[in-house]
Amino acid sequence: MVEREREKKKMLSGFLHMVFLIGAAVFATLWIPRVNGDVNNIQPQVQQRHRNAYVAMMYMGTPRDYEFYVATRVMLRSLTKLKVNADVVVIASIDVPLNWVRTMEKEDGAKVVRVQNLNNPYMKQDNFNNRFKLTLNKLYAWTLTQYDRVVMLDSDNLFLQKTDELFQCGQFCAAFINPCIFHTGLFALQPSMEVFKDMLHELEIGRENPDGADQGFLTSYFSDLLDQPLFHPPLNGTKLKGTYRLPLGYQMDASYYYLQLRWSIPCGPNSVITFPSAPWLKPWYGSELPVVLIQSVIYLIVIAVTRLARPNLSKLYYRQQDKNFFFLQTGLKMTAIWSVIATYIIPFFIIPRTVHPLLGWMLYLLGSSALASIVINTFMLPALHVLMPWLGISGTLLVMAYPWYSNGIVRALSVFFYAFCCAPVLWGSLMKIMASLNVSLEKETFLPRLGESPQLPGFNKLY
Repeated sequence: MVEREREKKKMLSGFLHMVFLIGAAVFATLWIPRVNGDVNNIQPQVQQRHRNAYVAMMYMGTPRDYEFYVATRVMLRSLTKLKVNADVVVIASIDVPLNWVRTMEKEDGAKVVRVQNLNNPYMKQDNFNNRFKLTLNKLYAWTLTQYDRVVMLDSDNLFLQKTDELFQCGQFCAAFINPCIFHTGLFALQPSMEVFKDMLHELEIGRENPDGADQGFLTSYFSDLLDQPLFHPPLNGTKLKGTYRLPLGYQMDASYYYLQLRWSIPCGPNSVITFPSAPWLKPWYGSELPVVLIQSVIYLIVIAVTRLARPNLSKLYYRQQDKNFFFLQTGLKMTAIWSVIATYIIPFFIIPRTVHPLLGWMLYLLGSSALASIVINTFMLPALHVLMPWLGISGTLLVMAYPWYSNGIVRALSVFFYAFCCAPVLWGSLMKIMASLNVSLEKETFLPRLGESPQLPGFNKLY
């Protein structure tokens, strides 16, 4: 009897254990969000507090990953300070560092969704830019079905005021910042797994994509958006259906500012500024002060060393130009001219891209003056004429910074007039440099007589 009771207890225990395992497996399948290779089954889960969400995207694999991490945090903080009535979500690929994820969650109040990178089938296109290969991760915004509406954002946006009325827009809404193509730096959508799966299908069959990135794909997918009505938020707070064009005030290109020297877009509220231009014109600047200081010290050392190493011109003597040196002299002249040109080109490319423009221009001017010092002292050129472009650039910056222009067109015309006046001066400086090179060659500064040993300074006397 005792042995039978033990066997029954073991059977009951095993049965309960099996039921527990099956229940745990079912629970994990239904409730625990997973990220695996089957993107059709991905439906990210976040702890929801609001019915709508502002969503940013983050992925790795570009030289500027950390910059976009900082930029995303700045944008999240700006939304929080505006007290938007929505959750703030970040769609982060699984290779985003875990400490970044924790920082955004704890310090920025973001809800981070980890996803697998979507495969980009357009990477073999001739016009494909490799830095956009993972931007199709934006499509995951359609999987956030726990929200009624989502506003998808790029990191290079600056908010001037709340835009919660965008959650009243329809299934898809975006702004046209040029006449034909809408911009995907900000768009509103209604999440839908059906739409997401259809987009994946379109990727598989190779839907036309002009640029191989998210903007080209979405422009092709919502090809009729240009013909849709303009979005005007209902005053009663109801949510619209369908697709709408967003007023330009929701995606003001930063370049518009320079036309009137103020933000004044008559089409819709002036709510969001976007910076879709060159990397060094993005709205964030990294902590580059150590790099700036190191480069500045190096430039100052270069100026001091080249000045101290300047040869003593008083010991040069004249002689007639030797025709055998014609090609060598020509090559030397070309080297000197190209060195002057490089003086003003090289510093531009070694300045940190995210440095503040004020520091950037100061570092550029210091760097070009340091390289100009090398050229001046190596080729015995007149300092004023070599530095004439430096003075011209400085003057251009002052003309541009003049604060009392009526609008951007007057400023542009002023800069053009200044450049027109400077052109003859720069040409005259170039001619002076060429003349100085000819004199230096005649003095044998660079080319000693063939077959003659250079005399030591102590034997320069006549006996």
